[in-house]
Amino acid sequence: MAPSRVVESGQDATGVSVNEKQQKQQQLTPAQATRLLARRNKITSTAGLAPGYLQANLLVLPGEYASHFADLCARNPVPCPILGITPRGDPHQIIPGDCIREVDSLTEAGDEELLKLAKTSPNGVPSGSDSTETTEETSTVPGFDIRTDIPSYKVFHGGKHVSTQRDILSEWGPSHVGFLIGCSYSFEDGLLAAGFSLRHHEQGTIVPMYKTNIPVLPAGVFHGSKFIVSMRPFRAEDVEKVREVTRPYLPTHGEPVAWGWEGAKEIGIRDVDSPDFGDRAEMKEGEVPVFWGCGVTPQMIVEAAGSRVEGVVMSHDPGHMLITDLTVEDLARLRK
Repeated sequence: MAPSRVVESGQDATGVSVNEKQQKQQQLTPAQATRLLARRNKITSTAGLAPGYLQANLLVLPGEYASHFADLCARNPVPCPILGITPRGDPHQIIPGDCIREVDSLTEAGDEELLKLAKTSPNGVPSGSDSTETTEETSTVPGFDIRTDIPSYKVFHGGKHVSTQRDILSEWGPSHVGFLIGCSYSFEDGLLAAGFSLRHHEQGTIVPMYKTNIPVLPAGVFHGSKFIVSMRPFRAEDVEKVREVTRPYLPTHGEPVAWGWEGAKEIGIRDVDSPDFGDRAEMKEGEVPVFWGCGVTPQMIVEAAGSRVEGVVMSHDPGHMLITDLTVEDLARLRK
């Protein structure tokens, strides 16, 4: 029989210092907290979470098509700006390394505490709880896993969407390569800071997205696709300011590609009340639609490729993003 262990003052039953636990918990950033909530299946849309951090769309392809897709992104930087790429077959790393800086960490934070942390900015991280007691999940957070750290995923076979699921653990294979594509959710904090409101935040919905007539320049097996755009309504007199605010965010689509009712028609959108993805945004009197390139475009590229792409392809579910460790302060460096 093993001898009983004396627990010193300031330690928990496992002998771990209470201060040590709190310090490790405090190391969690809003980005890490959001990824952990996604892993626990506790969040859906990531709009409004981890303000100041860059969000990313995801496309995972069999490795033999990775160079084709990388070339396509280089030719189409507005809808497909690359933030990072996984090494072949490795779901735990992103290149460049500062895209995800996560290391193993211990947290006793429950879901409500994590959600509070997930809503803070990089410079406003709250301290850990004063108590080590929790009635919610306690876990060691392993390093980043692209297969679990997004709230919802889509799976494709032969260019067709076959399922939507909470993780892609069973679908990921040794040849898969994941691409992180910049997301327009990243510039929403800048719009809010400039005094604008965002309708999908007010409604608690996913931003509306639409198919367009704007062609995607082809590369390799990928051809015959069109842009997807996201839309946010603003007053007509505010469009120039909105363009100014979002222009620096080139790694996450930059300024709008079209705006106004005539602009909508020019890119092939006839009815803004009927988005192809996401949810309808209420349009108020005096407002016009403003459209940005969208990281759902790669999913349409895969659908257009059809049987030219063999094997399992995976993506994020529109509106359900990966929160990276990159922040708006990294934008200037990423634009170079």
